Amino acid sequence: MSQQTDEVSAEIVEKLFSARANAYVPYSAHPVASVMVTPDGQQFAGTNVEVAHYKGLCAEASAISAMITAGQCQLATVYVMGPGDHLCTPCGDCRQRIREFATPETQIKVLSGSGELLKTYTMEALLPDGFGPEQLPPR
Repeated sequence: MSQQTDEVSAEIVEKLFSARANAYVPYSAHPVASVMVTPDGQQFAGTNVEVAHYKGLCAEASAISAMITAGQCQLATVYVMGPGDHLCTPCGDCRQRIREFATPETQIKVLSGSGELLKTYTMEALLPDGFGPEQLPPR
């Protein structure tokens, strides 16, 4: 984990605000947004969606689904924004999802609810010794 001082583009922050505004969170009232950026610069936004049986969809999973639907399968940068000024890092399940499409160079940037960059993580810092496709036998 490293503290970052670099700026996040206004375009990314706006996409995060827009996605978070559309969160469907009637049970937790905890809206989260994520933007996945591919190595070629394509951007895919997602937000969390809760349902009555409490098995909702996280913002990161939503954005990854949009990315995969568009035919992309590699992450350069992941942005996550929660509702407050505290860290809102990806949950364990989303860390594993991100790991599936990340490289050692992928950066995971966590922003405050007002759009300030709080921390930047590498995949190794976010999910040390994570299990990935390379641990499975070749197909």
